[in-house]
Amino acid sequence: MNRREFLERIAALAAVAAAAATGADRLLALSIPAAAAFPQLAAVKGGDVSRRFAEGIAAIGGMGRFVPKGAIVAVKPNIGWDVPPELGATTSPRLVAEIVRAALAAGARKVYVFDHSCDEWSACYRSSGIEKAARDAGATVAPANAQAYYQNVDLRKGKVISQAGVHELVLEADVLINVPILKSHGGAGMTGALKNLMGAVWDRGDFHSRGLDAAIADIGLAVRPALTILDADRVMMTGGPRGTTRSRYADAGMLILSPDMVAVDAAAAKVFGSEAAAFPYIAKAAALGIGVAELERVDIKRLSL
Repeated sequence: MNRREFLERIAALAAVAAAAATGADRLLALSIPAAAAFPQLAAVKGGDVSRRFAEGIAAIGGMGRFVPKGAIVAVKPNIGWDVPPELGATTSPRLVAEIVRAALAAGARKVYVFDHSCDEWSACYRSSGIEKAARDAGATVAPANAQAYYQNVDLRKGKVISQAGVHELVLEADVLINVPILKSHGGAGMTGALKNLMGAVWDRGDFHSRGLDAAIADIGLAVRPALTILDADRVMMTGGPRGTTRSRYADAGMLILSPDMVAVDAAAAKVFGSEAAAFPYIAKAAALGIGVAELERVDIKRLSL
């Protein structure tokens, strides 16, 4: 899809939504099951990717809880690197396909998949297997490689980032689904739900100069997924985020699902063999009111397949 086609699609979405003031207003008018009936987080271990996802999404209320009929959905996996999925640097293409199919089955009108890649974007989309998997499942794979795709958003509560260029799909879609992969990171220590949002902004290079942990937390103010589904199958424990020939892996065989991405990262830290306190951006995001970092305060459904 080229730039002109992408903007035409976004304009069409805006026309459909013209009667409502914001995306949140549109969602409030739609019928969504009450969240109180479901656990806040599901952690699924064992089985293959497809069964793991099916059991996990059912445990937290089904995709229809998050994707109303007629919604436009943006799916944000990690497609950052020009490497095959077996290296654990990018999100499982099978998982992305399952999410796309589930969103369409729930009644989504359109599903987009995108990421602001670190390596050359078209090579990343292809090598990761995500481009083909997403298209085969019925999604539109959207580019994110040019600044023209981003709009400036003010972060009034941000501690170190006051403004960020956020991808148009994040701003225009009714529902954002965050699909990170759990792995190590040289700067942040761990890549998970919050860190994955750096692929939804343009000026992420600025994050490192301003303090990476605080900047990761700040961007959570502007990019708020309705659902996060963390891929913790083959976890890159060292050498991330791209991986090296000496990277060490753990076959965790897990999936973590929640509307609270801070809680997802707190749970991911345990899978990573640590605690949330080891990764300062988690506590910083919690302090900004983005989510809950203390897992004892989270209603968790644990499934073993």
